[in-house]
Amino acid sequence: MGIEAAREAAEPRWLTPDELETWRTLQFVMSLLTVALGEQLQRDSNLSFLEYYVLAGLSDQPDHTMRLSQLAILTNSELSRLSHLIRRLENRGLVCREPDPDDGRFTNAILTDDGYAELVKAAPGHVELVRELVFDPLTETDRRALHKTMTKLLPRLLGDS
Repeated sequence: MGIEAAREAAEPRWLTPDELETWRTLQFVMSLLTVALGEQLQRDSNLSFLEYYVLAGLSDQPDHTMRLSQLAILTNSELSRLSHLIRRLENRGLVCREPDPDDGRFTNAILTDDGYAELVKAAPGHVELVRELVFDPLTETDRRALHKTMTKLLPRLLGDS
């Protein structure tokens, strides 16, 4: 391979102007949405964005229980960061930790009754803001297209492609 061919092979596939505009808009929307939802949760429920999603993730599980390693994947958190967060939630009585009865090498996080009650209190305001910021501006066709687009991206982000 000649020098020019090697240079061309190493050249990245730069984004087109339309792709760049889409990418920057996506980045900006994700950033603003995360901040807005986090501020609302903190203000109204004294929960961070991640704390809310940990409680919500546990609430969806059988017996409100999940291995910390699986919860880390669900919440896109490093296990060490999640362990610190779980400890803080445990100190507030919102979750507890127990060894996994099926495999003692793992630790389970369990949503407590108090944690479930906090989640139930936080959910209406959170859902109201999600609806206001995300779903109200969209037509049903827009919503379906957004869902279809996100489900195309997920496998690549999860390493399944």
